[in-house]
Amino acid sequence: MKKIENKDSMFATFTKRREGLYKKSSELVIKCNVDIGIMMISPTGKPHSFFHPTVDAVISCFQNPNIQLGESTNLEVNAARNEVNQLKTRLEELDVIEDIAIAKKNSYEQMEETRQKGWWESTEQLNADEVFIFETWLNETSSNLHHRLNQLEIEASSSMRYESFGV
Repeated sequence: MKKIENKDSMFATFTKRREGLYKKSSELVIKCNVDIGIMMISPTGKPHSFFHPTVDAVISCFQNPNIQLGESTNLEVNAARNEVNQLKTRLEELDVIEDIAIAKKNSYEQMEETRQKGWWESTEQLNADEVFIFETWLNETSSNLHHRLNQLEIEASSSMRYESFGV
């Protein structure tokens, strides 16, 4: 391993490594329920840090490992842990929503591809879910066509009535 001489490359590498370090630290907090503190100075001289649950809690525990935290620090620690758990839960919910959206998008793309190929060319290749989606689309399209046909028939019969009265 050697020092990166190009400043732009060094800044980019620092940013990526810092983000990776923060990500691993967050995982350690969540998976192992640990308190953690990281401080660093960037190549540009800017300080960066990551503490969980709070700076005070981590520093107090580091300076005096056997000492119990004060009541206010304990409240801050518990609030921070609760917030992390709530954010983790929300992230998991958003991941599920994203997975559903991706599945829908893929399904619509497959349906569009099927429509472009022509249903007669590709129905044999559809799985059960795709057949259900295609059937739903066909039923909706059929319903729309029947509705439009009825509208046209009504319009045609109305215009014939007016023509027979000389209007």
